[in-house]
Amino acid sequence: MPILVTGGAGYIGSHACQRLLKDGHTVVSLDSLHRGHRKPMDMLRFAYPNSFTFVHSDLGDTKTVLDTLNTHELDTVMHFGALAYVGESVEDPLWYYRNNIGSGIGLLDACDAAHGGRGIKRFIFSSSCATYGDPPEGMIPVPEHCPQSPTSPYGFTKLHFEHILKDYATKREMQDNPIALTMLRYFNVAGSDRTGMLGEDHTPETHLIPVAIDAALGKRDSMSIFGTDYPTPDGTNIRDYVHVEDLISAHALAMDSTQIGQVEAFNVGIGKGYSVREILDSVKRVSSVNFAVHDAPKRAGDAIALYNDPTKIKSTLGWEAQITDIDEVVASAFNWFKAHPDGYGD
Repeated sequence: MPILVTGGAGYIGSHACQRLLKDGHTVVSLDSLHRGHRKPMDMLRFAYPNSFTFVHSDLGDTKTVLDTLNTHELDTVMHFGALAYVGESVEDPLWYYRNNIGSGIGLLDACDAAHGGRGIKRFIFSSSCATYGDPPEGMIPVPEHCPQSPTSPYGFTKLHFEHILKDYATKREMQDNPIALTMLRYFNVAGSDRTGMLGEDHTPETHLIPVAIDAALGKRDSMSIFGTDYPTPDGTNIRDYVHVEDLISAHALAMDSTQIGQVEAFNVGIGKGYSVREILDSVKRVSSVNFAVHDAPKRAGDAIALYNDPTKIKSTLGWEAQITDIDEVVASAFNWFKAHPDGYGD
């Protein structure tokens, strides 16, 4: 199957490209390289010269996206391309709305016009548990029917784009030209692929596990816990950490299982929450380094506790996380960072 992966040079997108190529699909990765990396694209092109193409373009460049869809006869899109920092979205919300919503609409314009106006057939959207905000009492673990009330502009951009996609799917249904639409709301993603080829390389890096690993490897003198008086057992935020390869398996299942005309939303997470302090303890165990940790004020937009109820995705798609031990998740990330102290170096 020929597939367009937007944001394919990013952390999750590059893992998606790798998995799809291993499964025998033809893949075109489209990325602006604003925060993605060319090196994993070059590595995948070397490994799969006949089935992988990289297109350097912004999502909002509708003409380039349309030409790409038509030239490569792509009828399936996995959409990962987005800005994704909660704190940054609070500081610069217009940038987030312009990129995640405005450029996303440009992508949909191309998807709609592709193939002589017939449009694409499948769309899998990288949404987020941030659309739920702080779930109300009784909604932890979080089911898909939990009220969606984001606490950050980032979360709002994901929720708004879900609404746009549903309206687009309705329009296609009314035109008797339906689309298969799947929205995957995932929780915190971590780890590296088992081969050690791909990893997580962000600038700036704000994700907890990579920051803690940097401290363990001596790249930081210390690290901070943002908020220690939350109403949780140890006073720190609680999150669900899904291994990146398990996450991509959910995408592959959604692509294969969602039928034309269906609109589905699934949470993707292991179904268990770990606190910030528990994650730091795991990094210390895996690395055997007792790095310094300081308390710091809370960050705007951070929810108290978010972890998944995996009932729907398990019963509908048959998906279940294969890596649920947090030390195993952390170890896969630690090994990549230790082998790549400068990230991809590009």
